[in-house]
Amino acid sequence: MAAGSLADDPAHGGELAWARRRFPAAGAPWLDLSTGINPHAYPFSAPCDTVWTRLPESVDIAALNEVAAVCYGAAGVENVAAVPGVQALIQLLPRLCDPGRVAVVGPTYAEHARAWAAAGHAVEIVSGISNLVNRFDTIVVTNPNNPDGTCHAPDLLAELAGRVVIDESYTDVASEFSLAGRVSGQTLVMRSFGKFYGLPGLRLGFAVAAPDVTARVREAFGPWPVSGPAVAVGREALADAAWADAMRGQLTGEISALDAVLAKAGLGVVGGTDLFRLVESHQADAVFERLGNHGILVRRFVEQPGWLRFGLPGCRTSLARLEKALA
Repeated sequence: MAAGSLADDPAHGGELAWARRRFPAAGAPWLDLSTGINPHAYPFSAPCDTVWTRLPESVDIAALNEVAAVCYGAAGVENVAAVPGVQALIQLLPRLCDPGRVAVVGPTYAEHARAWAAAGHAVEIVSGISNLVNRFDTIVVTNPNNPDGTCHAPDLLAELAGRVVIDESYTDVASEFSLAGRVSGQTLVMRSFGKFYGLPGLRLGFAVAAPDVTARVREAFGPWPVSGPAVAVGREALADAAWADAMRGQLTGEISALDAVLAKAGLGVVGGTDLFRLVESHQADAVFERLGNHGILVRRFVEQPGWLRFGLPGCRTSLARLEKALA
């Protein structure tokens, strides 16, 4: 494979099997910086045996929605619907809507445009949220945006008319930008659990919307939208406000340390959140290759070949490893 080629890159981060094939001489263990997932997983208690041997009951799922409503500042439990990860909601939502004109504010997470187009909608990637009134049936915004971290003021988003879908997968580290407490009409907010709590394998997320909208989501996913372990761990983690507050402070410190390493290597940060940084460089391909040969995977983008996204290393040893590889 030609050095620097983007043709064979996976569509998403986290593909270590691909990285091992791509860089067979790289030393182990691999350091995966290709995702924007918190490297510090929530220290949940081991769920009781019955969560594995029984289906989750409706009262358990209702309790999960209730604690999520409090955590996200939603008006009430009827405004929240647990789902098996935000990706599942991204796939489902376009199929609940009649085909129409959809604006996806981008560049952003590619699955949004892909899912709406696959469901028969006419999709247009737009560069901003101004002048969208009456031009589209649905507006999709990621806030903060992935991968550049662009944030839109909640007041501005609240003024958008029609069906508005807001992906708040990274809003746990930027809660001042959340619209979850002010949803109305056909606005739907997506909240990821796995990214901030570092447990993406649990496959848990939430739709926050007006009660009639969340009722449609619940009906579409059926009686057991999430697993028993997801209910148990989600209830514990979302209720732990002290851990969340402490983690936000920790992430702020760690992202600053990452910024210093990137700056030392001459990589200019052009965006991001406290869970990842986006850099732009005319040497992006060379940096990707160098890091890959050192067993460090970062994320690059076919549409923007000068971009690289760096997740948090998670500890001083990993940060030092990254710094050495960049040198």
